[in-house]
Amino acid sequence: MKIGILVTGHPPAEAIKEHKGYDNAFEALLAGFGFEFESWPCVDGIMPESINDADGWLITGSKFGAYENHPWIPPLEEFIRSAYSKDIPIVGICFGHQILAQALGGTVEKYSGGWSVGRVEYNLEGHDTPVPLYAWHQDQVVVPPKDARVIGSTDFCRYAALAYGNKAYSLQPHPEFTESFFHALFDARKNVLPADAIEAATQSTNNGTPTNSAAIANTIANFYKGFRDAE
Repeated sequence: MKIGILVTGHPPAEAIKEHKGYDNAFEALLAGFGFEFESWPCVDGIMPESINDADGWLITGSKFGAYENHPWIPPLEEFIRSAYSKDIPIVGICFGHQILAQALGGTVEKYSGGWSVGRVEYNLEGHDTPVPLYAWHQDQVVVPPKDARVIGSTDFCRYAALAYGNKAYSLQPHPEFTESFFHALFDARKNVLPADAIEAATQSTNNGTPTNSAAIANTIANFYKGFRDAE
């Protein structure tokens, strides 16, 4: 099964040196499940020619807001709607979670409650205990699309995970972030964060407590494989 990665942002140069791009992080996350990958840097104006160029799509994170006026965002939203209408499976992470919701009729805003950065425990459907993952966002989905069902949340982020029947799955935190990737990003971009977010991120990540990205890798792989097995 071929997964097309729609790259909607690039890590800062300091992080790229060691960890490469967001698409590489997702390839590493989903390694071992038998997928092949191809990436399109949508953020640079390069889109797939067809929604059929891959068997499933994955939309990455980004420093940009889904509601911002960038020329690559409307074509991406139209691509999402087209793939969704043809039942081609879509996964969205962070910005991908937000742009998927916005494209399908939901609302994304810069959250008035501030930032969520660091190790956060998420209450996710299908898991008996909270799942720790890395968060990095201020924007949030504040009104989900009518097709979406809430399957994950925190006290800070009400709509942290959404399922669209068996057609799409999206998540606000970053299962693709390893500990070293998070710290490289944090060191490069913490200047954009307010002092309270820096303190919260530092406290939540300074004890080496691991996250559970493997659980989400399994969820994403099973989501895609459900489509393949149904064919």
